[in-house]
Amino acid sequence: MQLLTENCSRRVFLKKGTAGVIATTGLLNFGVNSMLSSTSSLLNDRNSKVLTKQGGFTSGIEGPATDSEGNLYAVNYQQQHTIGKITPEGQSEIFVTLPKGSTGNGIRFNSNEEMLVADYTGHNILKINMKTREINIFAHESKMNQPNDLAIGANDILYASDPAWNKSTGQIWRIDTSGNVKLIEPSAGTTNGIEVSPNERTLYVNESIQRNVWAYDLSPTGEISNKRLLIRFTDFNMDGMRCDIDGNLYITRHGKGTVAKVSPQGKLLGEIRLNGKNPSNLAFGGTDGKTCYVTLADNGNIEVFQTDLPGRSWQLRQK
Repeated sequence: MQLLTENCSRRVFLKKGTAGVIATTGLLNFGVNSMLSSTSSLLNDRNSKVLTKQGGFTSGIEGPATDSEGNLYAVNYQQQHTIGKITPEGQSEIFVTLPKGSTGNGIRFNSNEEMLVADYTGHNILKINMKTREINIFAHESKMNQPNDLAIGANDILYASDPAWNKSTGQIWRIDTSGNVKLIEPSAGTTNGIEVSPNERTLYVNESIQRNVWAYDLSPTGEISNKRLLIRFTDFNMDGMRCDIDGNLYITRHGKGTVAKVSPQGKLLGEIRLNGKNPSNLAFGGTDGKTCYVTLADNGNIEVFQTDLPGRSWQLRQK
């Protein structure tokens, strides 16, 4: 992966012991910037590495998330309806098989180190006990189109993007710590990647088809207001999205094979070139939180690159 600098308003297996990276044994309106196209040039201080072998996951690979022990999780390992686990030593396994009728998508961990999974076919948010691997329905809402990606606040309030792909529309739901569900954005484009800023005051959501990234003011109780456009792209789609501790957004560019880095002011800082073309999501992990894991739908695997700052979600779990 190479990083693209702004110019406009194969296979390498990691070896065990690589610092901050899971080894593998072979599996494996604020200054709005709009009309941004693929004419950016590459920043060459990031290198792409393939972490897991092609086809280890189905084309539905998503998630991903890391726990406090450095294990990496992503959905649809080996087959649909599963969640795979890769340890820091490179061991891989099916962590759980989801109940009949459930298919995982975005994954997050709360402050109790419980796994929360968007179940888009069951219209659920699932909760998984990491010690017993017991799976329960944490929240259910039949009016959801298909809960897709998740964001979580430091207060454990969840936010779920909810696209209706056949209509090119979407919604945003809030799920409180008791599992109560409330629709907080009924009229959006195809909502997909979603994230909370490091200061907990902004909720970001991108729209895959419309190629917009929106920012909302976020209250301590999870109310949103003051919707404004952060950045708009003119080509390719977007999928998962995460913040580093300074609030820079890392956005997967589906079809382009890059991860875009966008400042909190909406400036395109660069793009990281991937080996695969269809990145679906990403997560920060590693010993220092600066390892970024990217799921690739076209290759059914995970790639990895290093960032200059830790991820927000990783920082939340440091005690």
